[in-house]
Amino acid sequence: MFKDCNGYPFPVFAEAKVDECSVVKNAIPENSVFLLKVILHETNNCPLPGQFYMLHSVKSNVLLGRPISVFHAERKQNNLEIQFLILVKGKGTQELCDLEVDDKINLLGPLGNTFQKPQSDKKVAIIGGGIGVAPVAGFAENLTPKSYDFFASFKSGKYGLENIEPNNLFITTDDGSEGIHGMLSACFTEELIKEKNYSEVFACGPSPMLSYVKNICEKMNIQCYLSMEARMACGVGVCLGCSIDTTEGKKRCCKEGPVFDSKILIFPKPNSSSKKQPLQKDPDLSFSLKNVKFNNPVIASSGTFGFGSEYSTVIDINKLGGISSKGLTLESRQGNDGIRLWETPSGLLNSIGLQNPGIPHFIQNELPMMLSFKPTTIANLSGSDLESYVEGAKLLEKTKVPVIELNISCPNVSAGGAAFGMTCEAAETVVKAVRKEISKPLLVKLTPQAKDINSVALKCIESGADGISLCNSFQGIAIDIDKGKPVFDKIKAGFGGPAVRPIAVRLIWELYEAINSLPEDKRVPIFAIGGIATWQDAVEFIMAGATAIQVGTNTFANPYSMIQIIDGLSSFMKQKGYNNINEICGIAHN
Repeated sequence: MFKDCNGYPFPVFAEAKVDECSVVKNAIPENSVFLLKVILHETNNCPLPGQFYMLHSVKSNVLLGRPISVFHAERKQNNLEIQFLILVKGKGTQELCDLEVDDKINLLGPLGNTFQKPQSDKKVAIIGGGIGVAPVAGFAENLTPKSYDFFASFKSGKYGLENIEPNNLFITTDDGSEGIHGMLSACFTEELIKEKNYSEVFACGPSPMLSYVKNICEKMNIQCYLSMEARMACGVGVCLGCSIDTTEGKKRCCKEGPVFDSKILIFPKPNSSSKKQPLQKDPDLSFSLKNVKFNNPVIASSGTFGFGSEYSTVIDINKLGGISSKGLTLESRQGNDGIRLWETPSGLLNSIGLQNPGIPHFIQNELPMMLSFKPTTIANLSGSDLESYVEGAKLLEKTKVPVIELNISCPNVSAGGAAFGMTCEAAETVVKAVRKEISKPLLVKLTPQAKDINSVALKCIESGADGISLCNSFQGIAIDIDKGKPVFDKIKAGFGGPAVRPIAVRLIWELYEAINSLPEDKRVPIFAIGGIATWQDAVEFIMAGATAIQVGTNTFANPYSMIQIIDGLSSFMKQKGYNNINEICGIAHN
């Protein structure tokens, strides 16, 4: 085995085979923790206690591997079996827990430093909290049996204790389902430490628990080593994303850690904000745009849901808060020639070109059907010039359509469209002209291509907009490398999908702050658009300042996504104690 100057094995990048991936039975809630066993063939790089690997399924849909501590490792002939306990936290860990026998998985490791064996013959305490039990259990099984006491602290249930042989095993659970009722502090006390006369303490778990262990050990003058965790991209000390605060400056969790002397660690102060109690009833998801009520904030975005009927046999569209129609122009249009769609990693380029039947046809044929659905109908109005916008607005004003969304942001038409949303002057001209002709609530849909989008938005509000939809597609270019030429006839195309979401969240954040600079009676709601795929995405946008969200590209990938977003948003608000959308709109700014 090749080792570095500290005696740790050099990490290698290798492909392993899954030998087992099974639910850990005593973990609560069910299916929250999995045991993953992988086989590495003909390797000498056996991990040391406390080390970890970056795990990445070969068939993964996430960009980065996930850092997972070693639970157990053993030689089996010429192979190495490594076991991991994995807590399902998000998409990456869920992928790892969905692996099946013989699936391939990429491993980078072993990584980080290790727990060092005790310096004296006195008894030591080993502490694991939740999934933090895994690395300390892996450490404990390498010690002399009965030479240590083991403390395992869980919210509920217990797991990961089958390989240890402690002198005393103490288990605490928040709900009292196993062992002592309470957190670690109900068991690991000053009195017990004095009684047991521990010489050293080794621990891994959630930060509040580790902070408690650090404080009580230092008060009792006991040497303490803590295994820390942090988000990381590389695992080898390059990305610097896992740096944590210490009295000696920033330290990389993956390189100088994950095991640190507790004396140098600096833990953040606990959040003192009061926690809401869960609701006993379902939250109110409704909101109003002027005098028009939406039953919930999830709206099908223009151009991705047709006129509603197209998906009516696929999902229960009546659960949606609203449907924004296909972009409508005064005259019918055939749209752009050539390739119109081009998939990219986590996104979709499109060059449709506002193909639509025209407003007169819409009013006579599609609108009656849209109005028969429960979601609030929004007519998305576009045009080639000021006159066509105005004439289209006049026709829509005479109908029963509740809301008009003025599209001055289409990225893939030759005339009109985004040109009106690029400057304050052009936006003011078209918004004032349309506002003059209609009494209905008016949304204005803006382009992220504008140099000063917030100034454009504020000018639209000043000119009569009752709300802002942000943002329409970004612009992108794709090259056909076989032909050596652009994919799209018009070169540039609209780009949407999950890849744009962080940028869109930033735009919503900044627009919310700009709108909040206005007098309260001048403020209008924001309808957020940009890569929304899950209820978590929706919550993020609402907390950034959106009142409602529009889902576009992801409907193509998962037609059920909007229904899942509504259900997930409702469950989240109920669990967190939020009564209505207003209570979470913009709270991230507080």
